[in-house]
Amino acid sequence: MRAAYISHASSVRHEMGEGHPECPDRVAVIADRLLMRGVLDYMESFDAQPATETQICRAHDARLYAELRSMAPREGYVHVDPDTSMNAHTWNAALHAAGAAVQATELVLRGGFKRAFCNVRPPGHHAERSQAMGFCFFNNVAVGIRHALDELGLQRVALVDFDVHHGNGSEDIFAGDERVLMVSTFQSRLYPYFGETAKGPNMCNIALAPYSDGDALKRAVIQHWVPALRAYAPQMVFISAGFDAHRDDDMSHLGWADADYGWVTQRLVEIAEETAEGRVVSMLEGGYNLPALARSVEQHVRALVGID
Repeated sequence: MRAAYISHASSVRHEMGEGHPECPDRVAVIADRLLMRGVLDYMESFDAQPATETQICRAHDARLYAELRSMAPREGYVHVDPDTSMNAHTWNAALHAAGAAVQATELVLRGGFKRAFCNVRPPGHHAERSQAMGFCFFNNVAVGIRHALDELGLQRVALVDFDVHHGNGSEDIFAGDERVLMVSTFQSRLYPYFGETAKGPNMCNIALAPYSDGDALKRAVIQHWVPALRAYAPQMVFISAGFDAHRDDDMSHLGWADADYGWVTQRLVEIAEETAEGRVVSMLEGGYNLPALARSVEQHVRALVGID
């Protein structure tokens, strides 16, 4: 099985100030871990290509694209919201992060690959159709999904989001779109402070109680995700892979362990094999405790690629 690993140097140049949790070291520790543990030996590596304006504007309003481009500073920082800012490299990094999703989609649908993992930042799942927010500028996975649907002709795709924060941007973009089934878990009463009530019939949002552990995740997957995914029979599976539900991550109050990320990924791979010819694209979202992030991504990618 051919699997792709996509990243780009711009991911480590975008930063939002000293001490910000969404930092360049996130992609660096993942790359180091996958290399050190031999996981990259099973994957083909690619430099991400930048997304075009046309590709991005399938998921976003053209005004957002123009606003972010005009806001990009030559030096210093420009704030998009209190927690989200741009430096001189952010615009380029955002284009390449969204482009990684398009490239991964092309490789899986046209390039002979079955799986792809994109180790890029900034993340994307909080970015709404017309608003950047929550560390996110463009909704990377949404750009990839719209490419699969609008350019490559798929009719049904699944978006699975297991970040600890609700993927409000993805829901905003896809609510009511029958071509997309979104299933997710997230901690209740955590940023962005909504999500328990789905905005469309194609949304399966499962809020998890604070201080719950991996058993709560497994119940949500078995009782809710798997039946919904099997009934929908997606032709491709996209994953918004956030790792901030880990018990060592102080951005939340859930108690997942490293192995939980391998377990949930294996369940998604099984669905993909049943309905989607095994086709899966995974995009990095959150995860801010660096050691836990690196270990958890390793478990995720091992299950994604089929490494024992």
